[in-house]
Amino acid sequence: MTEGYLTRKAHLEDVKGMHALLLQAAGKGLLLPRALIYLYGHIRNFYVVESPEGILVGCCALAPVWEDLGEICSLVVREDMRGRGFGRNLVQACISECRELHLKKIFSLTYQEVFFVRLGFRVVDKSVLPQKVWADCVNCAKYPDCDEIALVLDVSEATTAWM
Repeated sequence: MTEGYLTRKAHLEDVKGMHALLLQAAGKGLLLPRALIYLYGHIRNFYVVESPEGILVGCCALAPVWEDLGEICSLVVREDMRGRGFGRNLVQACISECRELHLKKIFSLTYQEVFFVRLGFRVVDKSVLPQKVWADCVNCAKYPDCDEIALVLDVSEATTAWM
């Protein structure tokens, strides 16, 4: 289903398309919005999926948080393209990069619990992520009443069965 589509590191010219995808999903309450300046400043963390025609289908970021911990964030796939494996491909790209960076665990704060559980993540209490809470969460409008679900994956246990 993903034949001809390319999962790759994001380029600066992808930012406006990524921003549009993220704003659309944020407007539906699926994730937190990201400002353009954030996307430009963190472009190196992002992967995108591009159609054979050069249209942006989805994006996702891997953000190192601590010496052995990374976060998968800003994962979105165009609404009409969901269910085809693009989200899984983006997470796979992030897991591969975790291995290159020697990150042992990755986590996501998300509303999409079922998606991440299918990929081997397990639900945890946010208290096991103090680096994230004190670095980013304290500045969030939803803090301390965050309604996102925390999920963690041990990178060494990530199977290649779904990859």
